[in-house]
Amino acid sequence: MNIYVPRDERFGHLKMSDFLGYTIKAVAKSLLPVLQAVFDKTPNTFDSYKDVLKLHEGGLPLPDIPQVQALMQAIPLEMMKSILTPTTGQRSFLKFPMPLIIHNDKWIWKTDEEFAREMLAGVNPVVIEKLKEFPPTSNLDPTLFGEQNSTITAEHIEKNLDGLTAEQALNGSRLFMINYHDTLMPYLSRINSTSSKVYATRTLLFLRDDDSLKPIAIELSLPHPEGEQHGAVSTVYTPADSGVEAAIWQLAKGFVAVNDYGVHQLISHWMRTHAVMEPFVISTNRHLSTLHPINKLLVPHYRDTMNINALARQALVNAGGIIEFSVFPSKYAMELSSVIYKSWSFADQSLPADLLKRGMAVEDPSSPTKLQLVIKDYPYAVDGLAIWSEIESWVTEYCSIYYPDDSIIRNDAELQSWWKEAVEVGHGDLKNKPWWPKLNSLPELVHICSTIIWIASAMHAAVNFGQYPYGGYLPNRPSLSRQFMPEVGTADYELLKTNPDKVLLKTITGQLQAILEISVIEILSTHASDELYLGQRASEEWTNNAKALDALKRFGSKLKEVEKRIAELNKNKSLKNRGGSVKLDYELLSPYSEQGLTAKGIPNSISI
Repeated sequence: MNIYVPRDERFGHLKMSDFLGYTIKAVAKSLLPVLQAVFDKTPNTFDSYKDVLKLHEGGLPLPDIPQVQALMQAIPLEMMKSILTPTTGQRSFLKFPMPLIIHNDKWIWKTDEEFAREMLAGVNPVVIEKLKEFPPTSNLDPTLFGEQNSTITAEHIEKNLDGLTAEQALNGSRLFMINYHDTLMPYLSRINSTSSKVYATRTLLFLRDDDSLKPIAIELSLPHPEGEQHGAVSTVYTPADSGVEAAIWQLAKGFVAVNDYGVHQLISHWMRTHAVMEPFVISTNRHLSTLHPINKLLVPHYRDTMNINALARQALVNAGGIIEFSVFPSKYAMELSSVIYKSWSFADQSLPADLLKRGMAVEDPSSPTKLQLVIKDYPYAVDGLAIWSEIESWVTEYCSIYYPDDSIIRNDAELQSWWKEAVEVGHGDLKNKPWWPKLNSLPELVHICSTIIWIASAMHAAVNFGQYPYGGYLPNRPSLSRQFMPEVGTADYELLKTNPDKVLLKTITGQLQAILEISVIEILSTHASDELYLGQRASEEWTNNAKALDALKRFGSKLKEVEKRIAELNKNKSLKNRGGSVKLDYELLSPYSEQGLTAKGIPNSISI
């Protein structure tokens, strides 16, 4: 590594050996000559879905060429075993595990039902919001970006509202939105000057009586050709199930999926978990002694975070790195993530606050969680609130042992200097924001620590360990788009009539980028052999306080109960969003897991 990581923050031996074992596939970028020799006459485009499936059903054949011979000699035998797959009569390499999204049905990902279900139970369930006004409006500065309000009309959507008017659906909390318009529009001119060709998207969804969602309109927008100050040029697409209109609708969903992939990877995942956690790690180590009770509470939730972040900066999010090569914002990826951080708020990161902000819940004092979900079958929120509640109870019980009086908190010099540096130095760009909580009372301390633990454990698990199960099959979650929607009269538009799949595959991520991206998300989605999960400690001797030890045991027992409740919910066939037709149970917030690609388990920390 060429990025400094303090000695006590580096990977342990088991973690490093696991990481290196899986990472060998991520060297694909250095094997481009070999990969190009393997591919057919169209080396940067999958010709069919059958070609995509080859990555999971047999791997790529190894041709007998000098580049391969040199590769065989350069890589040690033990490492070679991890990328070579014996097949009948030949050797192949880069054979990836079968992603769960296609384990039962190779085509279910194409349905509107699954497209919508993943907004609630997929790898990026933290974006969907209840529509507050129709048509949707923009918050972009009109003096810089002109007219950016949505062009979706009641006429576009009312044919799919089960007999309701747009106004009735809005007032009845039946309309929801995935909105990437304002996030991406300021960057589109620059992004589209690269090999990427993307839109800023708005997607409207309607809540059915059975609590499932269906997409009802997709708006694709570009900056005005005479300059972005002249506003957006937008086209609205609505569902169709036959003819060229159905092919165009499938492409529109593909452009939304590209938006979702990039925003998930750069914002929901990297910025909102990995990046924002590091200042707390550093401030804790600088100001809270190893004997301090809050150090003992939080340190397990920092394990390996600085090390994995350093590796990411070296090989993934660095200039010219894998993310820039294979995800649509290209060289603007880190700038986009950094700009969005300006609107990040610590006060919104607890799950209850996040759900309220997005309109996905309303306050309900009579409920055990003090919230009522607007969509009852919202797996991320249902399971997440159960986990949040247990984290908050554990932190309350633990902190109460050491801080029976608020004055002790105010007079704890280490604690106060810890929070001051985390806010004013670690998150110094935002230090003057009024939403930072004070640290003068037990409830404030509990909320701060619970939020940090939530981000490091459950929130990261929810947006990380489903990446390969959902995105390992590239067409379901493409990382970039290489051409715009075909226009009437073009060859591609005509091809939509006879071979729409080929047009989609020409549009989304190509072969080389696909192999890189699938390699990376396989690594990121894999639990290490030495993983420690929520409620677990490396040693029972982490404290000699009997009350604290008993409280941790109760926390672990409660999490086991949550695990059982999640399993029971997944058996309930009336809950359409927990598994859907794809039959992929929502287990990303089930607390425990074994090693490997399991799509479940909440590690203590952001360790991968």
